[in-house]
Amino acid sequence: MSNTIISIEKNSFQWHTEDPFIITMHHHDEYPEGNEILGPVKGLEDRQLGNDFSGIDGFSMYHGRTVPGFPVHPHRGFETVTIVLEGFVDHFDSTGASGRYGQGDVQWLTTGKGCQHTEMFPLINTDRVNTLELFQIWLNLPSTSKFVEPDYKMLWHEQIPIINRDGVEVKVIAGTYEGHKAVKPTAASWAADDQNHVRLLLIKAQSETTWTIPKVNDAINRNLYFYNGSGQIMIDGKRINASSRVKLDGNADVVVEFKDDVAYLLLMEGIPISEEVVAYGPFVMNTHKEIQSAINDYNQTQFGGWPWDSEEPVFPRDARRIALHADGRKISPYDL
Repeated sequence: MSNTIISIEKNSFQWHTEDPFIITMHHHDEYPEGNEILGPVKGLEDRQLGNDFSGIDGFSMYHGRTVPGFPVHPHRGFETVTIVLEGFVDHFDSTGASGRYGQGDVQWLTTGKGCQHTEMFPLINTDRVNTLELFQIWLNLPSTSKFVEPDYKMLWHEQIPIINRDGVEVKVIAGTYEGHKAVKPTAASWAADDQNHVRLLLIKAQSETTWTIPKVNDAINRNLYFYNGSGQIMIDGKRINASSRVKLDGNADVVVEFKDDVAYLLLMEGIPISEEVVAYGPFVMNTHKEIQSAINDYNQTQFGGWPWDSEEPVFPRDARRIALHADGRKISPYDL
C-alpha cells in the first residue's frame, strides 16, 4: 500500500489488535445527571437491563442494572489496562482491593491465576451531564505469567508523562517516548520488560502539524488508531479518515500529518509474545485444556469468592480518587 502503511481498516466497538494485545474497547457515553444511587435520572424502561448496549439517548447501561458498567465478573490469564479520559470508574475485586479512578488515570490489572472484579461508572454529577470516555485494552500474559497472583496498580494522571511540542500532545501510558518513561506497570506484565518494547501513547494534535513515530525494529507489531476527529490525517501520501486502524511498519520513522481540525489517536505497539492464544469469554490461555480448567476452577472456587455485599458496588458520591489495596495500602493522587 505504501512504504510504511501495511493495512487500513475501519474500527468497530471491539478494535482489532495484534499480539501482544488481544482486544481494545472504546467507550464514549453521554450519561444524564445522576440520581441518589449514582445511576441515571432518566427512566430505563426501554432498555434490556443486564445486557444494554443500545446507545439509546447517547448512552448504554452495559451489564449494570442501576449504575452503568460491568458488575462482578471473572478473568484469568491476561491484563486489563483501563485508560479513563473523562468520567470515573469504581473498582472492586475478589482480593479485597477497591478504588475510584478517572479524569486521566489508568488502571493496570494483572488477573493472573484468576480474580473477579467490577467496573462501575458512577454518575457523580447531579446538575449536568456525566460524560464517560475510556479505553480498555486487554494485554496478554506469557505462559510463564498466566498463573501469577492477581495484582493491581494505579497510574495516576498526575504521574503520567505528557509531552507538548509544536501543537502535538503525547501522553505516555506505557514505554518510553523522547526520553520520557512511563510509570512502571505491574511486575508480571509483558510491558514491565523494556526489551518487549510495549508502548501505549495517547496523541492529541492540532491541524497543520506533524508528528513522527520513531522506528523500533521489524519484530514489533505497530498499530495506530485514529479514534476521533472531524478531518483526516495523512501518512505516506495516503489520506485516512477517523475511526480507522492503521497497521504500520515498526522499523520505519512514520510521519503523520494532521491536515484538518483536532485529531485524537492511540498508538499501540510491542514485541509479540508469539504463543498460542485460546480465548473463551473472560479467559485467555494457551490451550483448550487450560480454558476448561479455568471454567472448572471458577465454578468450584469463584477465584476466592466475592467479599462485597453487592454485585455492582460503588463508592459514595463524594468519594475521591483512591486505590485501596488488599494489604491495607491506601494510595491517592492527592498525596503525591
